[in-house]
Amino acid sequence: MQRRTFLQGLAAAGVLGCVPFSLAQAASVVGSVSVESLPKLEGDLTLYLGRGEGGLYENVLDAIKKRNPKLNLKIRRGGSAALANTIVAETKAGVKRADLFWAVDTGSIGMVTDSGAAKPLPASITNQLKPGFQYPSWSPVTGRVRTLPYNTERVTPEQIPDSVMALADSDLKIGWAPAYSSFQSFVTAMRVLEGEKATRMWLKGINRNAKKYAGELGVVMGVERGEVDIGFANHYYTLRLKSGKPDANVALAYTNNDAGCLVNASGIVALSDGDLPVNFIRYLLTHEVQSYLAREAYEIPMVQDVAAPEGLASLTSLSPPELDLRKLADLRPTLNMMRDVGVL
Repeated sequence: MQRRTFLQGLAAAGVLGCVPFSLAQAASVVGSVSVESLPKLEGDLTLYLGRGEGGLYENVLDAIKKRNPKLNLKIRRGGSAALANTIVAETKAGVKRADLFWAVDTGSIGMVTDSGAAKPLPASITNQLKPGFQYPSWSPVTGRVRTLPYNTERVTPEQIPDSVMALADSDLKIGWAPAYSSFQSFVTAMRVLEGEKATRMWLKGINRNAKKYAGELGVVMGVERGEVDIGFANHYYTLRLKSGKPDANVALAYTNNDAGCLVNASGIVALSDGDLPVNFIRYLLTHEVQSYLAREAYEIPMVQDVAAPEGLASLTSLSPPELDLRKLADLRPTLNMMRDVGVL
């Protein structure tokens, strides 16, 4: 869907009017709601927005503002981790400048919730979310799963181990992006799940046979070109590449019950009380917004009844590890380890 079409769709919803939104009714909703059922947003809001998804989040915000002309939305943009640090510092100083924080990773969300800055969310929001992604003080917006993109001409699926830890001892040539935030969150998950010693040994093993890239899109492109056999990347980089090049020599493999198939999420936190921040979050969980991000960003919708992006294995067929995603906020030991091992 093009940006203009999406904006027109939400604007049309405004023309059709607004059905009053009952919190009691919403609490029993299992799936997503339509933007047409939400109340108008009126008043001042300041959103701290982590950069991400090539401007698609900005398109969503433009649509929300267009439908709600009495909403005065001020946006501060930056890296998710940097904005999280700012919110923590402001909280300690007793200063509140942001009403909402939309981050591209749960590590940054965890920093904010651990600081006590997050406000609790009503059950009418959390009940819309898929099982396993319901949190009392923040809402996932979209998900992404760690995958192993592999070159279909150089590797067969049978050659790929179902344990990410086993790749450190394989003969496969591997592409990775150690400086990329998503990869560092993945290593943090490994450190939490497997322990520091095992993670350190894994990093050393991978580093012996790996090619570095600046980002995970570069990893996937390197895999497709045959520069490496396999790589580490979030799922949507491969799906985006194949959407523009359907015959690309790349496919996705998944590991089993370890950090290699971690399901992470972008998320939003309310930092001030009142209905306005909460109702803003409702817009991000509507059928229209969730469908748009699934279709255009190839991200995983977090509400119950929106289709996942084409080409991705269903979440029910995957075996991600059980992990409180907020633990990914503990990034400093990971960075120290990666520097000590020599991969950063």
